[in-house]
Formats: sequence, structure tokens, C-alpha cells
Amino acid sequence: MKILVPVKRVVDYNIKPRVKADGSGVDTTGVKMSMNPFDEIAVEEAVRLREKGAASEVVVVSVGVQKAQDTLRTAMAMGADRAILVLSEESPEPLAVAKVLRKLVEKEEPGLVILGKQAIDDDMNATGQMLAGLLGWGQGTFASKVEIADGHARVSREIDGGTEEVSLTLPAIITADLRLNEPRYASLPNIMKAKKKPLETIEAAELGVDMKPRLSVVSVAEPPERKAGIKVGSVGELVEKLRNEAKVI
Repeated sequence: MKILVPVKRVVDYNIKPRVKADGSGVDTTGVKMSMNPFDEIAVEEAVRLREKGAASEVVVVSVGVQKAQDTLRTAMAMGADRAILVLSEESPEPLAVAKVLRKLVEKEEPGLVILGKQAIDDDMNATGQMLAGLLGWGQGTFASKVEIADGHARVSREIDGGTEEVSLTLPAIITADLRLNEPRYASLPNIMKAKKKPLETIEAAELGVDMKPRLSVVSVAEPPERKAGIKVGSVGELVEKLRNEAKVI
């Protein structure tokens, strides 16, 4: 079985995003970029399934600018076998990405697609669900455990108040949550090997997908600064402030 793993290039999670002076978006000039953390978990799970013998090949794919090659090389250093970059100068939205992935699924014919449940830049949490809808495949979202056997995927998924188990007939879509695994660090030898692994580049136009955004950003602003807290001398003073200043009681 082949596993397809979409990955996204985002601002590194250790970096505090800065808003552009004109308020048109987030400033990425000179900012460290890396693989979306949830997608790292998806890559790790796909590699583990291949190591267990449940899969024969792991293919990673990214939709974006040329620099997304670095993200794909990182995924291959983690253990992915090859990569596909779909070039798009437009900032891809979930529906456009899902349509691109549908075309690649038709071409690659994977038995499973694993991707992060959401990207940390826009928090859309929509691509996996949209892809499942376009393909008509079963989906297991927010996965915290995955088992593959006898043409089925058994997925434990996070829900409000606990965990739900679903059984999916392959092929299927799975989106990875934080508890699914702990991604491995890419060793130096594997980083060097990743440079020689095949990376195919495709123009989005070749797939016949319209990448034009359907949403427009009106403005982006920093969140308001939190006011400093105060100390009170007694319970009575606290109650008085809650009642008369905060007006919450």
C-alpha cells in the first residue's frame, strides 16, 4: 500500500509572528519557516506504518512556492521515499489544496492519505475533510491511534469528553492529532540521503485546478495587550471589584 502525506510550509512554531506595517498580513521576511507540526506527526505515522510492513511507500506532497522544497526534503529525511511539489504563487486555500490532492490521488492511487488535522498559520482544519468529500472516501479525523489490518484502518479519535473508535474501509483519509505520536528528529546521514531522493515538480495549472483565492484579507492586527493584574488585600475587596469594576457578579 502507498501512503500519501500532504505537508505545509509555515512560520516556525517557535517564532512569534509579526504583522506587516500596512496590516495586509503576516510578515515572513527573514523569518524561519518549517513543516507544520501536525504534518510532522502525519509523516511520522506514515513512516511507522511502512516500517511495520503495513505500507510499501510513503510519498509526501506540498502545494506552494519553490522554497517548499526544503519542507519536502525534511519529510524525506524523516523517512519518506519521494516527494511532489505543486507550484503555486497564490496562497492556497483548503478547497484548492483538496482539489490538487484529489488529482494527485487519482495519479498516485494511494491506499491511505494521512495529513495534519490543521495548519498552525490559518487553523482552517478543513483540507482533510474536503478531500474526503471530493473523493467519497471514509475519514478518521483527529486521530490519536491508527491500526491497519485486513484492508481496514481502525482509528481512535479525539472527541469532546473522550475518545471514539471508528473503522474505515481503505482507501481512506486520516488527519493526525497531537497524541498520535512523537515525530523523530532527522539525523545528519538521513538529511544527506534526502538530497538524493526524487522530488517531482508540477505546476498547479497542469492539474487543471484554479488556485485563485476565494477569500480576501481585509486587515490583520496584533491582539490587544493584556492589562496588568492587581493584588487585593482581602476577599471583601475582591468581591467588591468583581461586582463594581468587572461587573461579573
